[in-house]
Amino acid sequence: MTLNEVATLATFGAVWTVLAVGHNLADHVFGQSDHQAANKGAPSATDVADDVNPRKGWAACLSHVAQYHLVMAVMVGLVWAVLPLQMSWAGLVAGLAVSVVTHAFFDRRWPVRWLLQHTGSPAFAELRAAGMNGMYLTDQALHQTALLVSALLITVV
Repeated sequence: MTLNEVATLATFGAVWTVLAVGHNLADHVFGQSDHQAANKGAPSATDVADDVNPRKGWAACLSHVAQYHLVMAVMVGLVWAVLPLQMSWAGLVAGLAVSVVTHAFFDRRWPVRWLLQHTGSPAFAELRAAGMNGMYLTDQALHQTALLVSALLITVV
């Protein structure tokens, strides 16, 4: 294995770690208000049936996504400033762009519900018992998968 390959692997490991930790911090502590969390997925199916504007909730969703990615960018920037990571601005922009788009899409909630309903898990989409929430767990799994793609882009672009 070459020194360049080792540096690439180390960069990927560091970036993936920062994104995973940053996700938890940004999604659960500093990157989302109660208002954003309660309204980012609106409108519900019932609201749509009652002719509520289908754009309802986008302002809350996009403000959360912006706040979340500010936290993520600061964390990645701090690590990049301290560690000799092989990253480029183009890779960072590409990786964060994937994260922005996928995060906004998943946080509208209907895509997560649709996925569960169409992959044989409609009951899991409705699960809200014994400390479990199927929609939340699926949302987090999808965010982590998108962040894996982001980490690859940040590392190799």
